[in-house]
Amino acid sequence: MTKNSRSTAVAPTRPEDEKLGIGASFAYGFQHVLTMYGGIIAVPLIVGQAAGLDPADIGLLIAACLFMGGLATLLQTLGLPFFGSQLPLVQGVSFAGVATMVAIVNGGGGIQSVFGAVIVSSALGLLISPIFSKIIKFFPPVVTGTVITVIGLSLMPVAANWAMGGNRKAEDYGSVANIGLAALTLVIVLLLSKVGNSTISRLSILLAIVIGTLIAVAVGMANFSKVSTGPIVAFPTPFHLGMPTFHIAAIVSMFIVVLVIMVETSADILAVADIVDTKVDSRRLGDGLRADMAASVIAPVFGSFTQSAFAQNVGLVAVTGIKSRFVVAAGGVILVILGVLPVMGRVVAAVPLPVLGGAGIVLFGTVAASGIRTLSTVSYKNNMNMIIVATAIGAGIIPIAAPTFYDKFPEWFATIFHSGISSAAVVAILLNLLFNHLKFGNSENASVFVAGTDRLVASEVMASLQDGDRYENGKLIDADGNEITITGEVPLTPKANEH
Repeated sequence: MTKNSRSTAVAPTRPEDEKLGIGASFAYGFQHVLTMYGGIIAVPLIVGQAAGLDPADIGLLIAACLFMGGLATLLQTLGLPFFGSQLPLVQGVSFAGVATMVAIVNGGGGIQSVFGAVIVSSALGLLISPIFSKIIKFFPPVVTGTVITVIGLSLMPVAANWAMGGNRKAEDYGSVANIGLAALTLVIVLLLSKVGNSTISRLSILLAIVIGTLIAVAVGMANFSKVSTGPIVAFPTPFHLGMPTFHIAAIVSMFIVVLVIMVETSADILAVADIVDTKVDSRRLGDGLRADMAASVIAPVFGSFTQSAFAQNVGLVAVTGIKSRFVVAAGGVILVILGVLPVMGRVVAAVPLPVLGGAGIVLFGTVAASGIRTLSTVSYKNNMNMIIVATAIGAGIIPIAAPTFYDKFPEWFATIFHSGISSAAVVAILLNLLFNHLKFGNSENASVFVAGTDRLVASEVMASLQDGDRYENGKLIDADGNEITITGEVPLTPKANEH
């Protein structure tokens, strides 16, 4: 009886329900925090500076974003009835709304108008989340694989910017020293992954960041002098930056952002489910979206903004192989602690960005590789899947390669398509509907873009075969089960496009 109980505890029915113990969970959880820390503090820095806040208020804004990111992560991973996908997804402030929030601030509404717009638009998103949860059938591998690939590719500029130093106005931005430190961190990740045991390999990102930081300290490229500056404890106070105000134009703009966030979060939920190898149905997708939107409604109360899943942490799940949602929940606890202990946040903030950039190359590249793996399961025979993938990836790459591409378009349009992730998602979903659901008018012979993808067998080979011959485990077997010797240089099954 006892033996069976232990066996059940060790082998949960869902991979994400695995429990690794408190120590291991917090170690891997801290790795998640380090991965997304730079991204989660960037939004309050940008919006706070645009709103003209003093450094003390910007510090409180950062603390609030860490605090709410932790609470949202706990809700998403552990879940409540109707809220939370119970998947290893780290939540934090979404980058999708930065441009819109800065526009609201510059338009005279102030940061209070931003808070009001986030509350109302997120509440609307919460109301429509059941509709989004029904669209899972429109996310086959041809769509999810494309979006996951673009998620990884869209994050590479972030890694490159970190590797160059993060501050484009700094004199050493893009210096050999910065890029060299990033490259050294990358090499450490690869070495630890190759020569370490399973535990070291799984912690390779965290260990590489620690080692890279120590090297940076030794050569004078890390500065921890500001760690002691500021309060040790600072609990986020409700409405400490003023009561929210509500303006129709700001709300409409933020609602478009919320729609983009819901599309991106849906893609992230499906991406991490694919990596974890677990099932996500419309109910579970809806629970994840409701957790996203509920956290976003509450966030402005403490001085934070819209919450969404962090794509870079999806890559961390893939590269470490740690699928437990309790590991990410431990990361959520760490974020909450950082939110009430700014001194801890200042320690993490002192990690040089080039170190994070070196680790980010592996993390973000892994996301793209996961998407490619998903696309490899797609059938491209006698259908239009190839052109769906090609067009959607192209649409996703445009805003990455040319960030100003949509600057002349209406604000609502630019808000959606400035994101390579949402661009790829929208195009992939629409083309999948057009070609795979509304099949009227489709060519029987598919497109010229998929011509030549079938396997070819030489006529000389076919002439030598008899009824009942078959190819099994690398051997040619006749109808009686005897192996037939293969001679000559003519291949049995030439690769596609070989003649």
